[in-house]
Amino acid sequence: MEHRRETIAILGSTGSIGRSTLEIAARLNDKYRVTGLAAGSNVTLLLKQTAEFKPEIVSLRTERDAAEFRRRYKGGRVRVTFGPEGAVEVAGRSGNDIVVSAITGIDGLGPTLAAVKAGKKVALANKESMVVAGAFLKREAARSKARIIPVDSEHSGVFQCLAGQKMESVSRVILTASGGPFFRTPLGEIGRKTLDDALRHPRWRMGKKVTVDSATLMNKGLELIEARWLFDLDPARLDVLIHPQSIVHSLVEMRDGSVLAQLSRTDMKVPIQYALTYPEREVSPLPALDLSRIGPLEFHRVDERKFPLFALARTVLEEGESLPVALNAANEAVVGAFLAGGVRFGALAGLVERCLAAHVKRPVRNITEVFDIDRETRETAKIILKQRT
Repeated sequence: MEHRRETIAILGSTGSIGRSTLEIAARLNDKYRVTGLAAGSNVTLLLKQTAEFKPEIVSLRTERDAAEFRRRYKGGRVRVTFGPEGAVEVAGRSGNDIVVSAITGIDGLGPTLAAVKAGKKVALANKESMVVAGAFLKREAARSKARIIPVDSEHSGVFQCLAGQKMESVSRVILTASGGPFFRTPLGEIGRKTLDDALRHPRWRMGKKVTVDSATLMNKGLELIEARWLFDLDPARLDVLIHPQSIVHSLVEMRDGSVLAQLSRTDMKVPIQYALTYPEREVSPLPALDLSRIGPLEFHRVDERKFPLFALARTVLEEGESLPVALNAANEAVVGAFLAGGVRFGALAGLVERCLAAHVKRPVRNITEVFDIDRETRETAKIILKQRT
C-alpha cells in the first residue's frame, strides 16, 4: 500500500524561510507534497516554484501580480488568486496537513489565523502574529486542536528543551541573540551607522526588515513577547543573552539549577525541518555539529544603552494589553522608512518611542481591534515621520 504524503502549504514561499522549506520538501518528497504557495510580488521565482512543485493553488500580493503570473505561466492547471484573501485561502484549505507561516509582518496574521482555525499543524515563522495576537491564536488553537510548532531557531530550541518537562519545574527561559552587526561597536558610533552597515549581519542571511531588527535587537524583543504566548510564561521568567557564535539557540533553566541547552548549526533548515517532521526527526542535510572545532562560546548581558529598542520591547512585554500591537506597527513603519532611505539608523529608537508615547494603552478584545490598533499606530507613525521630514 502506497504511503500517503503529507501536504504542505507555504505562506511566503519566495522569502528565505519559504525557499528553505521548499528545499527540504524536495529532499523529502517521498513524505511531503506541496499543494499551496503564497508569495509577494516575485512572480518570476513563484513561476519556477510552481513549475517544480505543481501546487494546486498559488497567491500573489496584488491583482496585477496575479495577472502577470497567469500571462507567463505555461504549466498545468493551477488556481491563481491574490491579496490578503488569497493568502487566507491558501492557508485555510481543507487539504492542508501543514501550513508554514512565513509572511513577514502583520500581513501574516490573517492567513496564520485561518490555518489555526482550520485545525492545521502550523509551522510558525511569522513572529508578529504571536506578538500582536498571541492570546487569540492560542485560544483558537485550543478550540480547533491546531498545533503551533515554532520555526524561529530560538523558539524551536525552547520547544525542544521543554519536551517532557513540567512547566512548574522551569525557572527561566533564555533566548540567545547574535548581537547583530553592532554588538562590538562602541556606543558613540552606532548612531552613525548606515543601511548597508545594518544589513551586514555576521551570522544569519535573512530578509532586510528582520536584519535591521536584528541590528537594533528589536527582533529579540519581539521574540520575548512571542515566547510569552508560545510557552505561557510570565515575563519575569523570560530573558535574553547575547551569544555571538549563534551555536546555542536557547537555554532553559530548571528550578534544581540544571540548565538545558539546544545547540545546532547556524542554518534555518534545522528548525524548519524539525517543525515539518515533528514529533519525528529526519536525517539532516547539514554536516553534524563538531563541538571540537567551534572554539569558545561567549554569553553576555544586553547593553540596553546600545540597544534601546530592546529595552522598550521589554517594557511593552511587561505592560501588555494593546502595547505589543502598537510596538510592532510603529517598528514596521519606522524600519520601512529607514529601508527607503528616509530615516537615519540613530533615529529609529526615538521615532518608535514617540509613536508609542502617542498610543493610549487599552485592552484588546478581538482580532478586529488588533487590526484597528495597527492601522491607528501606522497613521500616527506617518504623521511623526512627516513632521520630522
